[in-house]
Amino acid sequence: MKELELKYGCNPNQKPARVYMKDGELPFKVLNGRPGYINLMDAFNSWQLVKELRAATGLPAAASFKHVSPAGAAVSVPLDETLKKIYFVEGVELTPMSTAYIRARGSDRMCSYGDFAALSDECDAATASFLKREVSDGVIAPSYSEEALEILKTKKKGNYLVLQMDPDYEAEPTETRQIFGITFEQGHNNAVIDENLLENVVTANKEIPDEAKRDLIVSLITLKYTQSNSVCYVKDGQAIGIGAGQQSRIHCTRLAGSKADTWYLRQHPMVLALPFKKDVRRPDRDNAIDVYISDEHDDILRDGEWQRVFTEKPDVLTAEDKKAWLETLDGVSLGSDAFFPFGDNIERAHKSGVKYVAEAGGSIRDDNVIEVCDKYGIAMAFTGLRLFHH
Repeated sequence: MKELELKYGCNPNQKPARVYMKDGELPFKVLNGRPGYINLMDAFNSWQLVKELRAATGLPAAASFKHVSPAGAAVSVPLDETLKKIYFVEGVELTPMSTAYIRARGSDRMCSYGDFAALSDECDAATASFLKREVSDGVIAPSYSEEALEILKTKKKGNYLVLQMDPDYEAEPTETRQIFGITFEQGHNNAVIDENLLENVVTANKEIPDEAKRDLIVSLITLKYTQSNSVCYVKDGQAIGIGAGQQSRIHCTRLAGSKADTWYLRQHPMVLALPFKKDVRRPDRDNAIDVYISDEHDDILRDGEWQRVFTEKPDVLTAEDKKAWLETLDGVSLGSDAFFPFGDNIERAHKSGVKYVAEAGGSIRDDNVIEVCDKYGIAMAFTGLRLFHH
């Protein structure tokens, strides 16, 4: 098939819409559902991300995409009991592929609501079962087991979008696009991200352990497919905070840092002990937890509103409680899609447990950024590679 008609473009009034190949066949098949324009933009960006993560780390990889940027990305690292609880998979039999997607979805569960999922390896029944119970618009993978496909075909009243990608497909070396009727052309971004990019360690601390190298690679590959400006915090093989599309890099760092803090605060003993009613849906739990750990927790505790989701009124998680807990977050890796122009980014990153940094370098204030890293004993590598994506 060389061409596929779509429901519409970015918005319902943008018709007609289609995807097509000038030469050859389309490198994907629609196994279920009907794709839209943004579905496919998410699918092809996320597919490239997980394919590169798989090649770089040797581990199954997954991504959770929303509006052409990842809400989460991860490789398959086993989950501890706390993470199983906050990701709602206690007692569930997990596979390497399902673990990768559960981690990717768990990076930012609120932003992953209604996501497009990407899987580097075959979608098995365990992964399909997890996808079925979450609010998601579609999935792309190189293959599906028979059982997995049957499970996914029952989702969204039979309309869940299932795409099968040709794993051997390679894009043409030159890519084109049109904006306002004007055609742009550039070389496809085929930069390889691996440990070689982490050799130029410019700080006093030169030690970047293997697990941190893996996490920095996860961060940089994630940024390669995130709308710029962007930064990404990673721990234990998964993104825990992504700041995308901000005009100022410090705002990226703050946004992603606040998401990393939220991810970690979800593991606070007081959050784990929240007395939820048994019939509360997972999205409602996510929303309630987000409000509970925010500075607006009174919204859910006042006027009896807590009775909607809790069996009893929970204790307040104070600012002092949160500060003390966040001070225990450590060993986080941070990547940036371009250089940090000021040391304030490192000051903010330090507050979210960052110990390892990878950024392009090349700022006239590199010395200030290095100085702040040395202040906190952070190891930082200059990659020499900018990763803007638009």
